[in-house]
Amino acid sequence: MQHDATCDIPLPMFTLDQQGMIRTANIEALSRLNISENRLRGQHIGGLFGPESEIQSIMQHLDQSGQPLSDHGLFLRPSGEPCTLHVGPSDDGYVIVMVPEANRQEHDLHAKRQEMAEAVARIALEMAHEVKNPLAALRGAAQWLAEQPASDEQREATGMILNEVDRIRQRIDEFLQLGPRADIGMEQVNIHQMIDDVCRPVSGVALRRVFDPGLPPVPAHANRLRQAIENLWSNALEAGASHIEWQTRINPALRLHGYKGPVLEVRITNDGTMIPPGLLDQIFEPFVTAGKKRGSGLGLALVQRVMHEHKGQISVQSDCGRTVFILRLPLVQR
Repeated sequence: MQHDATCDIPLPMFTLDQQGMIRTANIEALSRLNISENRLRGQHIGGLFGPESEIQSIMQHLDQSGQPLSDHGLFLRPSGEPCTLHVGPSDDGYVIVMVPEANRQEHDLHAKRQEMAEAVARIALEMAHEVKNPLAALRGAAQWLAEQPASDEQREATGMILNEVDRIRQRIDEFLQLGPRADIGMEQVNIHQMIDDVCRPVSGVALRRVFDPGLPPVPAHANRLRQAIENLWSNALEAGASHIEWQTRINPALRLHGYKGPVLEVRITNDGTMIPPGLLDQIFEPFVTAGKKRGSGLGLALVQRVMHEHKGQISVQSDCGRTVFILRLPLVQR
């Protein structure tokens, strides 16, 4: 099949004639269906998707109105995988884009997380104005009191105030790391060197590195990306892991929203305490922890914020005695 616009869509896509026969398909469609282009061309779309009544309804709608249509009640034959079809007219036929259920759920999840991250960022910015200035004034007053002649009990009370103010300020500074930032300056970063710098030997922990030796430098804000790597490393140690593995590779089948280039995938796997299934969807929200006694509950939220700053993604899997955090970053600066 000749190259056309379908080649640039990161989802399975087909063009049909007016009778619903397949003319062309992109690489994602051929890969998803595990079928050759010769076998696919000339098939009716009803041979790929069901139920038959829904396909007939779609074709009738296109024939009568010619208006775009989305149908969520379909499945892929013969696997039965649920999917959504977005259908619309083209020059002398129709175009269909297939969104597998897994892709739709993942997209919705990342959109929800990004919306939450932006809300937290606005709260952090507001906190900078509403809390830090009065807190600085309070500390100044407490410091002045500490310098005045006083009894032992008064000095002890003043010292306690200073310690608590400093503790609150430290927590606020941690929270402000989630706040919005100006455009971050990018530079070419050696991700393998960064991981090696962060992951120092720890007694009782076996560390394994599975690095792609041909991986090019990554466009990133070095300090922010290092923060994310440090937080994931600390998270694995705090989970009581005895084996931790870092893996890097280029995932040629992966697409990031709004980006068509190669994607770097960084995985950190540990055998520590798993994340409860009920927390997997909330683990990147601020102050959510997986039962750890230590930590502020901001570490993973910060990792997610850093990924958003780099136009990337983070996801997590936790089952069968292993927890895997997966970072996905564009390899071409946008």
